[in-house]
Amino acid sequence: MLILNSGGTFNKRYNKISGELEVPFDNEAIEKILLCVDSEYSLAGVVYKDSLEMDINDRKMLASIIMESTDDTFIIIHGTDTMSMTAEFLNEVFDDRKIILTGSMKPFEIDNIEATLNLGMALGYANSVVENGVYICMSGFVKPWNNIEKNRKSGKFEIVK
Repeated sequence: MLILNSGGTFNKRYNKISGELEVPFDNEAIEKILLCVDSEYSLAGVVYKDSLEMDINDRKMLASIIMESTDDTFIIIHGTDTMSMTAEFLNEVFDDRKIILTGSMKPFEIDNIEATLNLGMALGYANSVVENGVYICMSGFVKPWNNIEKNRKSGKFEIVK
């Protein structure tokens, strides 16, 4: 299994100089969570962006890494605003892999519970799912990418099909 970090709120940290939340160019949040896991997982930082800044080239880069990997199961840490766009793109490219996208609505640095829960659920699902496909793991749910979406008013993901 390969975990790909593409940034998003999950990874954001407060910059004391600028006073803003920024996506750092590291995997610190994920590495802290993985310290609590008995298994070892491969982790690669890929994009390090807020998902609103992601474009087709970033999605193609993720797809290229997945395509070239010998792994068949992937977890992608992704920003929630465009997670479904990336999931749809990857679904059009792959039918022979298990790809689970997860993230969080709050940065790990500010409130580590949601990010930890979502990554933990994604790891558990990735280790147990047998069917290839693209899934989203958020808000206590893991569903095929087109059966779950972000409700911006409630600040949670919910089942739509």
